[in-house]
Amino acid sequence: MKLEALHADKYNGSFSFSGTSNAYINAIRRYIVNKVPTMAIEDVTFVENGSALYDEMLAHRMGLVPFKTDAGSYNVRSECKCKGSGCARCQLTMTLNKTGPCMVYAEHIKTKDPKVVPVHPKMPLAKLFEGQTIKAEMVAILGNGKEHIKFSPGLVFFQGYPSFKIKEAKNAKECAEICPKGILKFDGKKLKVTDEAKCDLCKACEDMCPDGIKVEASTEDFILTVESWGQLTLKEIFTSAAEEFDKDLDELDEEIKGLKPEK
Repeated sequence: MKLEALHADKYNGSFSFSGTSNAYINAIRRYIVNKVPTMAIEDVTFVENGSALYDEMLAHRMGLVPFKTDAGSYNVRSECKCKGSGCARCQLTMTLNKTGPCMVYAEHIKTKDPKVVPVHPKMPLAKLFEGQTIKAEMVAILGNGKEHIKFSPGLVFFQGYPSFKIKEAKNAKECAEICPKGILKFDGKKLKVTDEAKCDLCKACEDMCPDGIKVEASTEDFILTVESWGQLTLKEIFTSAAEEFDKDLDELDEEIKGLKPEK
C-alpha cells in the first residue's frame, strides 16, 4: 500500500491510499469517528436559568461545544482508578455565570484546566436581556463518538480515486465549463483533466458529454479526507486512532488464544 498526502495543514487534510481495499479505508474512517476520545460536557446542573431557553435546550448546546482536548492528562471514566465515581483524572469541572443584557458565548464557560478551552470562543449559547442570568455547573469527560457524536473529533469521508476516459466530443467546451470543480480544460482541440484528485465524482461532465467522457471510481485506490472539529490536530487524531486500533487487535488476539479447539 502507498500513502500520499494530497494536501494537509494542522487540522485538515486529504490523503491518497493506493493498493488497498474499501474495507481498510472504511476501518480507518470508523476508528476516527467512533473511537478517538475527546473532551465534552456530559452533565449540567443549573443553579439559575433566566434565559428564554429550556434547561434541556441550553444543556444540549453546551454539550455540543467542542473543547481543546489534552487526552494524555485524563482517563476515560471506565478505565480510571476511581472506577467511574469521578475524580480529577477522569473529569473536569466547568462553570458558567453570566447576567444580561448580553450574548452568552462558549468563551464564558470557565474551566479549571487552561488547556481545555472552547475551540470556537464566539459560539453563541443564549441571549440574555436585562435582569436575566444563567448560572450553571458542568462536568466534562473524555468520551468517543460511539457513545455520542459530541465526542467525535471531526468529519471523515472517502471515495474511490477518480479515473477518466476521454474521447472527442462536439460539445467539449460545454463539458469543461460545467465541471463544478473546474478541473476540466478545453484548449480548442482536446479536453484535458488538470487535477484528478479534486474530482468529487458528480459526473456532471458525463451528463453533458455522454459519448465524450467517462468517469469511474477505483476499487483499489482511494482518497480519504479528514476535517477536524478542532479538539485535536490531524496528527493527534491519526495517532489516537492507530492506538485504539492496536488495542482492539490485542484484545482480539487474547480472545483467540483463549479459544479451546472443539473435540
